[in-house]
Amino acid sequence: QAQLLESGGGSVQAGGSLRLSCAASQFTNYNMAWFRQAPGREREGIAAISSVGLTYYTDSVKGRFTVSKEEVNNTLYLQMNSLKPEDTAMYYCAAVDYLVLSQWSRASAYKFWGQGTQVTVSS
Repeated sequence: QAQLLESGGGSVQAGGSLRLSCAASQFTNYNMAWFRQAPGREREGIAAISSVGLTYYTDSVKGRFTVSKEEVNNTLYLQMNSLKPEDTAMYYCAAVDYLVLSQWSRASAYKFWGQGTQVTVSS
C-alpha cells in the first residue's frame, strides 16, 4: 500500500530552521505538496512541487520555505527558515497523480496523505 511518511518536525525558537522530509517511495511522477493545520484552523496548502518540478508557495512562506524533491529516493523536503510562532502547526505531505496546477493549495485536490509531523515555534 502506497504511503507517505513525514519526519523532521520538532520544537524550535523563532528565527530558527527545520527541514521536513516525506518519504514517498511509491509516488514517482506525482504532484506533491506540503500542508499545515493549526488547532481550530483549516488545513492550509503552503508549498507544492509539480511532477515536472514547478514550485508554488503561499504568500506567508515565500522567501522563507523551500520545497524540493529528491528523485533518486522519491523524498519530498520542506526547508523552513526564519520560523515564526505562527508557523506552529501539524505539517502534512500530500500527493496526487493528476493536478490542475491552479488548485495546488486545495486539500481536496490530493488523494494521498501522510500522518503529519508537529512543528512548534516558540517566541
